[in-house]
Amino acid sequence: MITSRQRRARKAFRVKSAYHITGIAISIFFLAPFVITLLSSFRHGTEASLPPLPPWPTSGVSIDSYALLDTFGAGIWQHMINSLFVSVATVVLTVGVSLLAGYGFSRYRFPLKNALFVLIITTLMIPFQSILTPLFIILAKLGLNNSLLGLTLVYVTLQLPFSVFMMRNAFDAVPKEIEEAARIDGARDLRLLARVLLPLVLPGVATVAIFAFLNAWNEFLAALVLLSSNEKYTLPVLMTAVRAGRLGAINWGAVQAGVVVMTIPCLIVFLLLQRYYMRGLMAGAVK
Repeated sequence: MITSRQRRARKAFRVKSAYHITGIAISIFFLAPFVITLLSSFRHGTEASLPPLPPWPTSGVSIDSYALLDTFGAGIWQHMINSLFVSVATVVLTVGVSLLAGYGFSRYRFPLKNALFVLIITTLMIPFQSILTPLFIILAKLGLNNSLLGLTLVYVTLQLPFSVFMMRNAFDAVPKEIEEAARIDGARDLRLLARVLLPLVLPGVATVAIFAFLNAWNEFLAALVLLSSNEKYTLPVLMTAVRAGRLGAINWGAVQAGVVVMTIPCLIVFLLLQRYYMRGLMAGAVK
């Protein structure tokens, strides 16, 4: 005879099994494109030029597709260095400016503070494509057209509204008593921000850094319009040449290899900072 305790145990086991099976199925669904891309990038020779299904290599594992990437544009390494420079510089500038701006909006009082903050947030509603031409003209006047620095400044400008919003919320979530205690101990301004408040808002900083890196790394349109020299193009622009192929012949192995190369830095950045990511998104939700 089955007791009520055993029935509860069996029911709990079925619920837990269904939970894990569902989680595994969803994980497979999301991981399948990455696995297919990775396997397709290691196909050999003429097999690599075929569509990527089935993805597994049938004639041996090869890195020919990765070697072929270096024949497009100025070479895969040059374009990767360009993308890394733009992305890292965007992260540094975005985090630095948004950290100071978020602290100012959260802790200081000044005229039209709320109006200015709302004005910054409303810029998120302006489509980037609609201001691309004015940005091109401004960079040309400043002599920053066709330069990685100019492209970086554009990315920072586009990223700042969201970043300032995130950092203000992060500072709002920090009790003011901590700051007051630090001021009593002699900490002032930048020293207070760097040594006391920065460790407390690190989840927000990590969230801003992730978004800034991913947006700069994957952005295509601004890089295509604002850059004109082949050796200065970023990876997304290079991938359009790979995707178009030569004389209409698309090498799908090279396309898949390029996707893998572009995905790896994003995965590394996210895995390094993911422990702070959810806490950063929730910063300021509960005070």
